[in-house]
Amino acid sequence: MRWDNLADNGSTAGSSALFAADAVTTRTFDTPEFRGITFHEVRARSILNRVPGASRMPFEWTVNPYRGCTHACVYCFARRTHSYLDLDTGVGFDSQIVVKVNAAGLLRRELASPHWRGEHVAMGTNVDCYQRAEGRYRLMPDIIGALRERANPFSILTKGTLILRDLELLRQAAEVTEIGVSLSVGFTDRELWRTVEPGAPSPERRLDVVRALTDAGIGCSVLMAPVIPFLGDSPEQLRATVAAVAAAGASSVTPLVLHLRPGAREWYLHWLGRRHPHLVPRYERMYADGAYAPTWYQRRITRQVHELADEFGIGPARRGEARRAAAAPPPDAPEPGGPTQLTLL
Repeated sequence: MRWDNLADNGSTAGSSALFAADAVTTRTFDTPEFRGITFHEVRARSILNRVPGASRMPFEWTVNPYRGCTHACVYCFARRTHSYLDLDTGVGFDSQIVVKVNAAGLLRRELASPHWRGEHVAMGTNVDCYQRAEGRYRLMPDIIGALRERANPFSILTKGTLILRDLELLRQAAEVTEIGVSLSVGFTDRELWRTVEPGAPSPERRLDVVRALTDAGIGCSVLMAPVIPFLGDSPEQLRATVAAVAAAGASSVTPLVLHLRPGAREWYLHWLGRRHPHLVPRYERMYADGAYAPTWYQRRITRQVHELADEFGIGPARRGEARRAAAAPPPDAPEPGGPTQLTLL
């Protein structure tokens, strides 16, 4: 998706401004939870985004009602997208939030198109659709409602506890279509959480969400992401995380090693240089060939997590699978075919 499609005017990628003045409303709110955050309310021209064919993602369509994220995760791969708006990919990504205020109405229109074939729609794959802004803008209830009305399968990946607000809507959707919910919990180390995910709910609170969804009959998996080299990958840390995931009742756990795409790479290494300067040379060697850690390292982490998952009675998710709410446990799933597959659900 190109960012100029967010504007109602006919601006192009080569224009000096991506939004006309009448297409964007900028707001700030003087409340503790939003202090220092600027919201850019836009009327999008499209909301169903096709994933590029070369992507590793196991889905073809996404909906992203927000750009930028107050979770402020230092490793977030979506940081680069802010540069398309001439916004800063560091602090700006954490505090300049684009809100597609017409997302639900636009989605209803696109789902009703004769060209739409009811394909699976993934949400939360770019930035979190249940970040703090959702508490004010409440875009997700109508988005879920639009998908439910069309019995369109969908999945949600989140770190946000606010998803529990929409629990009844999720149960209603699960009665008519396949849905999947996954929480992102890469580690349970509280000190690591405070430094790399300063705006996100704690891992314990996220696992409480897993427990609540499971108790309500909504099968919930955990994407153990990211596993952070040299900071969150010790055998003791991996064991503690998988044990906590199992205790929360997750249907599966799938590990994903930290990847550092352009935009995220620079911001993460800047953070690393301030907090753990002795690790910078090791990261430069590990990620010398690109955004992904070496295959041998990914395989080692995948093997360790899968062995722990077997020990604690859970396993990896089926590739691209969305789960219907059900009382019965899902069947045993085969391991994914390769360690670098970005299996989200």
